[in-house]
Amino acid sequence: MILKTILIVDDDVYIGDMLEELLTKENYAVGRAYSGTEALMYLSSRRPDLILLDLMLPGLSGEELLPLIKGIPVIVVSAKAEVSDKVSLLLGGAADYVTKPFDTSELLARVTVQLRKNDVPESSDILSYDTICLNAETRAVTVSDTPVRLTQTEYAILKLLMANPSQIITKSVMLDRISEDTPDCTESSLKVHISNLRKKLKAVNGKDYIEAVWGIGFKLNEEL
Repeated sequence: MILKTILIVDDDVYIGDMLEELLTKENYAVGRAYSGTEALMYLSSRRPDLILLDLMLPGLSGEELLPLIKGIPVIVVSAKAEVSDKVSLLLGGAADYVTKPFDTSELLARVTVQLRKNDVPESSDILSYDTICLNAETRAVTVSDTPVRLTQTEYAILKLLMANPSQIITKSVMLDRISEDTPDCTESSLKVHISNLRKKLKAVNGKDYIEAVWGIGFKLNEEL
């Protein structure tokens, strides 16, 4: 399952950290930007599924940044509570507006609604990364056109990583996402399954496809 990515644009470190922890617990991938300019740099190379945007930012303000964001739903999260501000921003392209301080359950509900509006079915059952090809319909995996036999748990781990090729998948998120297919996988056995998976993939062409991010989780190796 592909993790939804949410970009938090807020120069308040405390609020940003709180939002990141909240969203991570809900199994969202999170990006951070601390100014409007930094957000533009982030968006030049990555495309999140949703943006939480503060208005009072250093450099480029939230009001100036909003019209530059195309095709991505934006929820403004601001201390500005005037109705005129809300109306102006909603008419200017914001998908929603939440006033600080906010209730976390309400914010999560608004996030869910916006992501649901923009959710589209996956167009293909084929996932590919470098020379790895995974067919989600037949559950067949090949590396450099060579079939690789995987256990049910190894297959579920690889599919999750390939569906989120640029994301670090934490151990807790990985266990949660693969639990339906592999109820036998536990935190203590996860490293063993990943180690076996890495060996099977590497045996074909010598490439180490899976990278362990110490203390956090795992991701696909981008330096192949």
